[in-house]
Amino acid sequence: MSSPANDPKQPSTAKPYKAPVVAPQDLPIDYSGFIAVVFGVFGTMFRYKVCSWLPIIFSAQSLANMRNFETDLKHISMAMM
Repeated sequence: MSSPANDPKQPSTAKPYKAPVVAPQDLPIDYSGFIAVVFGVFGTMFRYKVCSWLPIIFSAQSLANMRNFETDLKHISMAMM
C-alpha cells in the first residue's frame, strides 16, 4: 500500500501551507465598502435617516473583513471618513 505525497498521517511528508500570491488589482471587490458609499450618497441627497445610518454598519463590516496586506493607514482612514 503506497501513501500519497501529502498524507496528513505522515509528518515527514506534510508540506507547510503557502497562501497564493494575489496581485492588488486582482483582489475581489469590497461590496460592503461600495454599498456604504452608495447609501451615504443617498442619505445625503434624499435626507433619509435610514440611508444615513446604514453606511456606518457597512463600513464597519468592511473594516472587519480587511486582510492583513490591505491594512495601511490611508485605506483605514478613508474607510472611517
